[in-house]
Amino acid sequence: MRSTTYTAVCAVAILVMILAGMQVATAVTCQATELAPCASAISSSSPPSKQCCVKIKEQRPCLCKYIRNPSLRGYVTSPNAKKVAKTCGVPIPKC
Repeated sequence: MRSTTYTAVCAVAILVMILAGMQVATAVTCQATELAPCASAISSSSPPSKQCCVKIKEQRPCLCKYIRNPSLRGYVTSPNAKKVAKTCGVPIPKC
């Protein structure tokens, strides 16, 4: 009985340590202006900056929202935008 209790306590302690080490996900604010660092790369087909890649990765959960917006769709789905996203390692979702 003691062995079972000890094993259960150890398992719970390990689980708590694992959960405590996990980072809490923060909510993303979907604002297309957050992608401003990517504007020159999208408009001129120049390579994206590190800041652009950081921002496009942050905004990844918002891409479908931008694609569904008629005012933004053309920017997000343009060939240059797709190239920037690919360079940054962010797939353009099919929404």
